[in-house]
Amino acid sequence: MSKYMLIMRGTDETNAAMMANLDEIMASTRQFIEDMMKADVLVAAEGLDDPRQGVVVDFGGEAPVVTDGPYGETRELFGGYFLLDVATKQEAVEWARRVPAVRGSKIEVRRVAEADEVPQGGESNGQV
Repeated sequence: MSKYMLIMRGTDETNAAMMANLDEIMASTRQFIEDMMKADVLVAAEGLDDPRQGVVVDFGGEAPVVTDGPYGETRELFGGYFLLDVATKQEAVEWARRVPAVRGSKIEVRRVAEADEVPQGGESNGQV
């Protein structure tokens, strides 16, 4: 088994569409979570608060700079995730295809690296 993160990515437009159909989306999402729990693949699921409530710490200069709100010129924002423990990448993709999302949204599927795959002491194995 491997862990995969299904990363929900949206835009201002998809977020507005989701809010316009919030009751329906939430009901579908609750059912989706229940289905994943029954299949014993769900590890975690979280949605994120409005990006305007966050801050960005930018390490582009000599000292980190903290700014309010989302990234400048943002086209897509990370809105939340589902963390699954499944047998294959294809199984993770099949779950991602079932996420209740509005038209224009995207779900990024990424495998979570195991501890032994993280480079140690300057090593690089190219898998992270």
